[in-house]
Amino acid sequence: MRNFSEQELVRRSKLEEISNYTNPYPERFEKNYEIKDAMKLEDGVDNVKTAGRIVLMRKMGKMSFITIQDIEGRIQVSIKMDMIGEDAYNRFKTDYDLGDFIGVEGEIFTTHTGEKTIRANEITFLGKALKPLPEKFHGLTDQETIYRNRYVDLITNEKSRENFLLRSRFIQEIRNYLNGLGYIEIETPILNMKASGATAKPFIAHHNALDMDVYLRIAPETYLKRAVVAGFTKVFEIARCFRNEGMDTSHLQDFTMIEGYGAYLNYKDNMVLLRNMLQTIIQKLFGTLEINVGDKVVDLSGEWKEVSFRELILEYSGIDINEFNTKESLLQEIKNKNIVIESDTPLEDLGYGNLVDQLYKKVARPNIVEPIFLTEHPISLSPLARANDDNPNITDRFQLVINGAEIINAYSELVDPQEQEKRLLEQAALKDSGDEEAMPMDYDYIEAMEYGMPPISGWGMGIDRILQLLTNSENIKDVVMFPLMRPENK
Repeated sequence: MRNFSEQELVRRSKLEEISNYTNPYPERFEKNYEIKDAMKLEDGVDNVKTAGRIVLMRKMGKMSFITIQDIEGRIQVSIKMDMIGEDAYNRFKTDYDLGDFIGVEGEIFTTHTGEKTIRANEITFLGKALKPLPEKFHGLTDQETIYRNRYVDLITNEKSRENFLLRSRFIQEIRNYLNGLGYIEIETPILNMKASGATAKPFIAHHNALDMDVYLRIAPETYLKRAVVAGFTKVFEIARCFRNEGMDTSHLQDFTMIEGYGAYLNYKDNMVLLRNMLQTIIQKLFGTLEINVGDKVVDLSGEWKEVSFRELILEYSGIDINEFNTKESLLQEIKNKNIVIESDTPLEDLGYGNLVDQLYKKVARPNIVEPIFLTEHPISLSPLARANDDNPNITDRFQLVINGAEIINAYSELVDPQEQEKRLLEQAALKDSGDEEAMPMDYDYIEAMEYGMPPISGWGMGIDRILQLLTNSENIKDVVMFPLMRPENK
């Protein structure tokens, strides 16, 4: 049996009383204005019908005030006995609670304190809240409870409402921008035969109908490239992806990313495209290109500097990866310099490229504040990227890094199927030797490449990660509406 608080028992009693004179859960209510639009109406506009949740309530003698709210707005409602009738008014005073849903119809006016208000001539009960809302001035404050009960957080916390409305608008603006450049949005499979498209540890599931194991998508990359083979010259997807790796304030196992691919482009073209896209969207949404990150102000305007892996690692650790260019020599030099690197995979089991990446993340990335394009990644770290024409040991690739966060990963794509097969075989060997983040062999993708690919440049951006940055949120869960949490013992 469930145990109810005294308030919950009182609310259930009120629900029974409401049931005696109306259906407490009616099927619909005809609105002619959303709350956000009703707030903009001129005084004197009559027959305004809107609805929302009661979030503030002042019950008085023959006149009361409530505030109703939805995700995009709130408005005050005055309820007078002589306007709605004595029976309806008394039922309102005895049976309605904070959290209940109500429909109102009436005339717009402005109070002497300057607050836009609906003078109700009719109210309709639309739904009972059987649990009370948190204390109205503070809402939810415990972070764990906020993540578990996001629906309550959104009711009581204006900042949370702003963040998630911003998320929706940000994604829509990306769609608008790319559509304006001729990019076509498609969908690719979430269940995959191969965990390809990135170097990451996958989730494994079992497909009962086909009686085989499948992998949850770690990236949509190889399927988007198949679309380019098919003739889509500009293509993108906003994709839910899954990587069975560590969790911290900037990483989640299931996350949203957008990937885009353009035929006949190289990675330099995408540097320009993505800088222009982000500057345009951020300026439109925020009215400025200066954003607050922690206690710093980061300026996103102008050109963004290009810096190589080698330059950053040399600056912050004194290690030259051109000199220590094998896994064994680099690992020994890391030990010689007493650099402690924490990794889910033992350092000895990592390939050279992943070892360089772990070193960069340890010594250099935390020191980056202003936006930079990080370039010249080791080729073994980028098994799907095109090798540089002048130096085949590095790739034509960049990452956009802002305040230590990797926002975008992009490169000129490898379109040579024979070279791709060679690299994936090397990745498969690393996987067999213990590197869980290495990519598997994927002959189906190789076969698609063998039908011919034009020059391509592609990019991926973590939606959650950039919104964490733009909203100055301490935890990536602050911009994910319903993050996965460990079950509570109830």
